[in-house]
Amino acid sequence: MEIQKPYLLFLGDVPDQLAAKTAHGIVDWRPEWCVGQLRLPGCKADCGLTDLDIAQAKAKGVKTLIVGVANAGGVLPEHWVGKLVEALDAGMDVATGLHRRLSSFPAIAEAARRNGRALHDVRIPDMEFATGKGTRRQGLRLLTVGTDCSVGKKYTALALEKEMRARGLQADFRATGQTGIFISGRGVAIDAVVSDFVAGAAEWLSPENAVDHWDLVEGQGSLFHPSFAGVTLGLLHGAQPDAFVVCHEPTRTKMRGVQHALPSIQAVIERTVLEGQLTNPGIRCTGLAINTEHLAEPEALGLLERLGREHGLPCVDPIRTGVGPLVDELVRRFPARG
Repeated sequence: MEIQKPYLLFLGDVPDQLAAKTAHGIVDWRPEWCVGQLRLPGCKADCGLTDLDIAQAKAKGVKTLIVGVANAGGVLPEHWVGKLVEALDAGMDVATGLHRRLSSFPAIAEAARRNGRALHDVRIPDMEFATGKGTRRQGLRLLTVGTDCSVGKKYTALALEKEMRARGLQADFRATGQTGIFISGRGVAIDAVVSDFVAGAAEWLSPENAVDHWDLVEGQGSLFHPSFAGVTLGLLHGAQPDAFVVCHEPTRTKMRGVQHALPSIQAVIERTVLEGQLTNPGIRCTGLAINTEHLAEPEALGLLERLGREHGLPCVDPIRTGVGPLVDELVRRFPARG
């Protein structure tokens, strides 16, 4: 799959910033690919890009309109279809990370056909996977896990890749969601894989490698989330992580989209070790990544210090403080290979 650049990010009329996390992720990690954003009336998200209509975006050289949203069920609202058709008629390709294929919308399929444009459904795997085998394989792997959805698992893995490469370590980000795929150009949307093959897809994504090579696997969901724990567990078993980092958003009291209370960090550590030992008996937690976006600086830094002390682990905010201490811990714990 070759998605042409640069991008126009379509935000539709989503109700909040978090619903546009796909677009935000692309802007944060690949800003040079983003020309502007297209928002419908009532949109409550803003990526800080120039607002453009289709004609303006075409004039600026946009090649692909990216549907930069994530919502429950991964659906494309019918009232968005017209804008996607307009983009195709203007000569752009269209890419989405939602569950339903773009070609299943007759108007979109016809517009792509008559204009000779490409439709990219990055959330839908274009290959078949084997079932997971649980066989140990060479190389090192780290998985980011969460107390909830949308707490920073992708950002933590990407920040670790950047820091580790800067230090000369062998490290690759492994995308398991649509945003990560747009950022990295490779990966598998793990929540779109048939359940029997989730672990096998994770094994394919993080194959045997050099003994000192780190695969930094983007986590999904939470073992405690009633909607997505199944995906999380399959990813954990297939990734076979040697290390994991717990990601947490401290201002939440309930899990996203449901009424369940947020689990404690310690509960996540204990359950991840328990479940992860099935395919890697040596799994261990090596750090905490706290999303302090909604906290003032003194409060945020105080919280990081306190949580790190309580759990005896390096504790950072990947955006506010960087992930240096997390990499230090990996090098310390895996000295022969780090």
